[in-house]
Amino acid sequence: MSALSIKALKVQFGQVEILKGLDLKIDSGEFIVLVGPSGCGKSTLLNIIAGLEKPSAGRIEIGGRDVTRVAPKDRDIAMVFQSYALYPAMTVRKNVTFGMECRGIPKTTRDGAFERVEKILQIGHLSARKPGQLSGGQRQRVAMGRALVRDPLLFLFDEPLSNLDAKLRVEMRMEIKRLHQRLGTTMVYVTHDQIEAMTLATRIAVMHGGEIQQFADPQTIYDQPSNLFVARFMGSPPMNALPVRLDADAGVVYASVTEQDRVLARFEMPQRIDDVRDYLGKTVLLGVRAECIALGAERPARLTAQVEMLEPTGAETMAFLQVAGTKIVARMEAAARPPIGEFAEFSIDLRKACLFNPATERRIA
Repeated sequence: MSALSIKALKVQFGQVEILKGLDLKIDSGEFIVLVGPSGCGKSTLLNIIAGLEKPSAGRIEIGGRDVTRVAPKDRDIAMVFQSYALYPAMTVRKNVTFGMECRGIPKTTRDGAFERVEKILQIGHLSARKPGQLSGGQRQRVAMGRALVRDPLLFLFDEPLSNLDAKLRVEMRMEIKRLHQRLGTTMVYVTHDQIEAMTLATRIAVMHGGEIQQFADPQTIYDQPSNLFVARFMGSPPMNALPVRLDADAGVVYASVTEQDRVLARFEMPQRIDDVRDYLGKTVLLGVRAECIALGAERPARLTAQVEMLEPTGAETMAFLQVAGTKIVARMEAAARPPIGEFAEFSIDLRKACLFNPATERRIA
């Protein structure tokens, strides 16, 4: 039985479609991340799962039960909001247990629930403080504690780390990951941060324009993006997309970088002829991650590119290059310093290269 099943879900305001017939099936114990740019519909989808908004069409099942028209309080979910939503006049203990008190749960049970979550989240020493006396990270722990005492079937997180600074965001990200490993409860997490998505998720749903572009595990999303949007959105820097012309010789596929009918480079590709037969003699887009481009002639696939800019980051150096009018990025060793404005030779690891149809932007192979 799926922990969460979404079938043909649509949301429409007037003539504007926010969600366009989404289908999603989440297994029990998974950590699913909904990721995408602002306005893609991910928060709307989370609110509909929570029951805070109503769909125009479709069906939602939680634990095999149809909850499409069920009130939020009866859905067996707990939600952690971006804004923490703590009661400023209540102590930490009161904030965590207030919902239980409203439901008439005895004080001894409430105290036992608080002791359980305070050990998990390490907030016991904060129990007498009020939200105004807490840091951002401590407030977020309290907000999670309030959700944890419910022991729900499904946890929902709506961009819970977006208000934190970079260092604290990393720390809290690890806290949430440990929490999932400890509890094993199904979690659905919304973010626009693809690093959060890659590090937290068991599977990622990449959304754009009210549709799910790809739903897969993080490594598949990164290595085998279904289209150019996913390739460019997931990964920092985005996947390079270099126009090449495909041909075949003696059963081997080749990709040529050309400029005004002049061949600048020709690569032997790992793809099979049968996979790209319809594209032979045509221009496609070669997708290569930045870490697959290295300074020097270490590999058979070589390319001469003009160095436009270098960006040292300490652990590595990013090189912004131009090849036949196309800008690409290489992630190099920290000490690499090719001269800016000059041409340098680079080699490409094509083992994880992708090919995209430039018209449809779908991955070919």
